[in-house]
Amino acid sequence: MRRKKKLKKPVASFIILTNIIFWPLFCVVGAVKLLGYPTWLFDTVRCLSAWSSTFAFALLFPRIYPGQRFIHFVKQKFKNKLSLSVIVLIVMIQTAIFIMILFHIMNNYETSIFTLSSWGMLSFYFVKTLLSGPLGEELGWRGFALLELQKKYSPLIASIIIGFWWGMWHLPIWLTTGFIGMDLIKYSFFFMLTIIATTIIMTVFYTINQNLIIPIIIHQLFNFFIGSINGNLIDLIMYNAILYSAVAVLLILINPKKVLYKIQSAE
Repeated sequence: MRRKKKLKKPVASFIILTNIIFWPLFCVVGAVKLLGYPTWLFDTVRCLSAWSSTFAFALLFPRIYPGQRFIHFVKQKFKNKLSLSVIVLIVMIQTAIFIMILFHIMNNYETSIFTLSSWGMLSFYFVKTLLSGPLGEELGWRGFALLELQKKYSPLIASIIIGFWWGMWHLPIWLTTGFIGMDLIKYSFFFMLTIIATTIIMTVFYTINQNLIIPIIIHQLFNFFIGSINGNLIDLIMYNAILYSAVAVLLILINPKKVLYKIQSAE
């Protein structure tokens, strides 16, 4: 059987196909919302749209890694032993950021602090957030694209490139926030800053402990924490941008285990 020709620009092809798949799905999400269909259908279609990067990577996989099996590739991303110290550290960092933002909200807003009012709602939101974000996005963006770019660029440069394009993938979401003018510019700027900073943080800890669970945890905690606080969305994304960027800069300066500047050898 004739082997498929290997892609010359796999990361670019992945980013383009991810957006080609995402935009129609996102339009369906909007249609379901506008037409008043049940919430469970809205959540299902929204979850599917979040998996566009995984769908794109799966479709391109035979031409990115000819002769390899997709399932085997996925298993390899979870095979390394998880480091308890890395998990504890990322949970502590993100929890500290959450608490700092929480105290600021408490001191400046007179509304209810949390968007969720019961443990049942909290648990449901946690699962929904996991399915409609980290589980669907991390295999393609971090498990493939980030590591693929590290064959040519340092982990730091690769994380900035992927962070930018991952942020741009969210463009349709920015346009449906209801913000216009300067508010939209501020939201978009702080969103991109947060995304790039978070990607740098992911890159550091994922390079130290090469198990895809690491970026999944970081992604999940970010989404869960920001969605749990009741406050002005622009303010929330601004606080996250400042604090996550501070952590990213600190990690760049410390460069733990010298992980940020070493170009990986091609497989």
